[in-house]
Amino acid sequence: MTTATLETLPIPDLGDPDPGGRKLCIICSKGSLDMAYPGLILANAALGEGIETHIFFTFWGFDIISKKTMDHLKFTPVGNPATHMSPMLMGLPGMTSFATHMMKQQIEGIEVPPVGEFLEMISDAGGHLWGCRMSADMQHLEIDDLYDRVEGIISAADFIDLSEGAQTIFV
Repeated sequence: MTTATLETLPIPDLGDPDPGGRKLCIICSKGSLDMAYPGLILANAALGEGIETHIFFTFWGFDIISKKTMDHLKFTPVGNPATHMSPMLMGLPGMTSFATHMMKQQIEGIEVPPVGEFLEMISDAGGHLWGCRMSADMQHLEIDDLYDRVEGIISAADFIDLSEGAQTIFV
């Protein structure tokens, strides 16, 4: 039996590197600090490559674009095995505040902007921000309750139409 090495592995053909005509749609469904960044980072990277990008915020993902909550996202370590912390420590009083503070410091330390600033960068680069109609109705929110650059509150059917032909990522 032979072992593959980097030199012997085939290089995948990723097609034409020209992003013309590509579209990416990202569904952000969670509103914690640690779940806000994956969608924002992917959107920013896609826009940097010239890819048309849409972010659809639904369910708890609305916290990322709600004026009331977007600057107060938390990181809760309880139930997250990736923290590599003892489950007994995770549930201690004040642990969410401590973990949130530590994560914000780490994010700032690698010069990643806060959520509001990141949304502004994405919008400035041509990214599109959408709220989910059902989530807005459930949370009794209107467009005025959301970050100013959210283009509209659309239905799931509208998003399906919008995402036709796109790569779609669910976060």
